[in-house]
Amino acid sequence: MANLTTHTDAGSGDTLVFLHGFCESTEVWTDFIKPLQQKFRTIALDLPGFGNNTSGVSDYSMEGMADYVQQQLEQLGVKKCILIGHSMGGYVGMAFAEKYSSLLSGLCLFHSSALPDTEEKKDNRNKTIEFVEKHGVEKFMQSFIEPLFYSENRDRLQEEIALMKKIGMATPQKSVTKGLAAMRDRPDRTQVLETAKFPVLFIFGKEDGAVPLDKALEQCHLPNNSMVYFLGQTGHMGMFERMYETRKALEKFAETIYG
Repeated sequence: MANLTTHTDAGSGDTLVFLHGFCESTEVWTDFIKPLQQKFRTIALDLPGFGNNTSGVSDYSMEGMADYVQQQLEQLGVKKCILIGHSMGGYVGMAFAEKYSSLLSGLCLFHSSALPDTEEKKDNRNKTIEFVEKHGVEKFMQSFIEPLFYSENRDRLQEEIALMKKIGMATPQKSVTKGLAAMRDRPDRTQVLETAKFPVLFIFGKEDGAVPLDKALEQCHLPNNSMVYFLGQTGHMGMFERMYETRKALEKFAETIYG
């Protein structure tokens, strides 16, 4: 059996590290990061339990994933980076910022949040765990993926939706249920934003059901130095729904940090 790679590493210069969201993999970043490789070294990691990184995983917590990211960066010789976390990847990014802030030149919460789950959201996670245990991953993906995209973008992004479903359906059931439980149990990390010594970029979709606008506004002013990008007619998947705009925002952010 071929040795499956659990990360991508291309380009040269200052380092951008990309963390995917729940039931995603490095594949969601493939087209997004290519143009950035002309200026930066770009690394994308499969988080424990997802993509090609599904064997021998014992810790699915956000903190455990943050430790994994730190170990990978050490192996890849990365001393300092801008970390970009989409959705769950942003939760991992927040845990990473809490434990390893000296490694960060900047942090981007890409449709993500430092806030914990509300009681209602925790309840929904529990119901989803039950659904997946009863009906399986494939059935879950049929209803989970499309609502991540703003309704008016879905027709033009059929290929991207199909890609997301393919990645999602390949995710082991254990990773889905353990991942849901780990997101449910993550703590409030707004304090990490308040004390951040590094700049933070927030990218929010105005039509994002997963990170509603009021929750976005609750936290984007907390860091001492933050850039905030709100996107109209955009759901939870800006790397597909607004590829050019989100990439430009990230590029600008990186240039203000790295010069």
